[in-house]
Amino acid sequence: MSISQNRELPPLRLWPGVLLVAVQWVARYVVPRLIPEAMPFAVLGSLALGLAVVVWWLFFSRASRWERWGGLASLVLAFGITQQFLHESIASTMMGLMFPIYAIPSVCLVLVLWAIAAERWPRARRWGVLAVALLVTCFGWLLVRTNGMTGAAQQDFAWRWTETAEERLLAQDEAPLRASASVLASGSVAEWPGFRGAGRDSVVTGLAIATDWNRTPPMEVWRQNIGPAVSSFAVQGERIFTQEQRGEEELVSCYHRRTGEPLWKHRDAVRFWDSHAGAGPRATPTLYGGRVYSLGGTGLLNALDATSGDLLWSRDAAGDLDRKAPGWGFAGSPLVTDELVFVALAGELGAYERESGELRWRGPAGRYGYSSPHLLERSEGAQVVLMSSFGATAFGPDDGEVLWEVEMEGTSRIVQPGLTADGDLLLSDGEGRGLRRHALTADASGWKAEERWSTNRFKPYFNDFVVHGGHAYGFDGPILASVDLADGQRNWKGGRYGNGQLLLLADQDLLLVLSEQGDLALVSARPDGFEEVARFDGALDGKTWNHPALVDDLLLVRNGVEMAAFRLPRAAG
Repeated sequence: MSISQNRELPPLRLWPGVLLVAVQWVARYVVPRLIPEAMPFAVLGSLALGLAVVVWWLFFSRASRWERWGGLASLVLAFGITQQFLHESIASTMMGLMFPIYAIPSVCLVLVLWAIAAERWPRARRWGVLAVALLVTCFGWLLVRTNGMTGAAQQDFAWRWTETAEERLLAQDEAPLRASASVLASGSVAEWPGFRGAGRDSVVTGLAIATDWNRTPPMEVWRQNIGPAVSSFAVQGERIFTQEQRGEEELVSCYHRRTGEPLWKHRDAVRFWDSHAGAGPRATPTLYGGRVYSLGGTGLLNALDATSGDLLWSRDAAGDLDRKAPGWGFAGSPLVTDELVFVALAGELGAYERESGELRWRGPAGRYGYSSPHLLERSEGAQVVLMSSFGATAFGPDDGEVLWEVEMEGTSRIVQPGLTADGDLLLSDGEGRGLRRHALTADASGWKAEERWSTNRFKPYFNDFVVHGGHAYGFDGPILASVDLADGQRNWKGGRYGNGQLLLLADQDLLLVLSEQGDLALVSARPDGFEEVARFDGALDGKTWNHPALVDDLLLVRNGVEMAAFRLPRAAG
């Protein structure tokens, strides 16, 4: 075809497509970097703009009929074929929507770049290059996988054929177990009995540390590779306990506190995996009376001897309660009292006899959730509080009687309830909706939980908050914030640490923050403003959703790849 003949083709109307794609890429990739909490809106906006690009192409681009409808047919075919052969981590992420969420902006960009470049190409070449470009753009996603996503829904992409951290760990020879390790003292109390410490509140007292980390930074004591999990630690004496996944086996592991050397490992032939957090258990083991109680990602409940790791009893709690693992698995850490072990499975509570493992009672079938049962001790008697997608429910520990309920909107409840100094409850609405305060009262007619205030200026999602001096401190998305417990008004908001976790050093009015990227920071726990007091980068490398644990001056941190112990510098005097 001659140049003169080629000019007879109608010129493409480019400017709408160029404008739409430019706005699409800014919305999808620039805005979330500047405002991480805007990611959901950025994704929806990107998809809507992708639809607008399709409308432009089909009806306003002036491309030939073959190019318009043939290009759309090629795209539909490429999407369909690619979807069948994606790596599991991509095919199952975001309910199967990850591929179109990421591919659509790329496809739109390729389409517009083709339109700019092909203005003077012969018709046959134009059509062929467009079809090939769209196919290659889609098929390129067959080469990658994701190692999971951050709290801001950013994916950790890797080549499909490269080894995962778990596969590299499995290829190594496991360190020998130390059979001569010290025995737990009979009747001794665990210094850090499980999830978030003794009160499940992440509060540490009796410790004063030096805050000039430029002069005296935290000192690494040991570092150890570990199997993936979102579990934290339980600590007693010279032993630390956690959970992990190694291939097709789920482990409850015991390591030496001062060296990180393995002491024993209990293995079960089960595996849980999801594309967001990866493989492994989500819960933290609980120490009580010389035993370790653990709940796995698939609902396997174990009681183990803390000294030897010998199995004392085991129950399929998911089967007992007739519950199916939700998207992120069973995540509630066991709550243990003198007589009972309480476990939460997808919004339902089960109480097992501590000694025998027999099921004593099960709570009303609730909707799903990821929170752990929480013990509330009051002068009128103890209660076990469970957060679920229904809201908050309090049970009588002995028989499971429902004492009070607070119904809430939303679905994914993860965060533990908080307790004010005068006994009120602080409840997270979940999914970044906000926080509310409820007063608990009892009379002849029973218990009442009356709302005092609610706020959307402080929105814990899956990062637990702490209560100190009449104020709450925690994560509002990826940014720390504080609210006044008297009225729910926000004191301050500042400092970006991703979706990390924190501890309260109550004696020093300090927050010890472990960022999502694995960095440490000290932040003032005072209501007069955000102040980062000290920072120590690189405690861990990579996404860290696991809660830290602190015993004496030894800080224990881990993620899905490694764990480490740091000696915090003590304050002089």
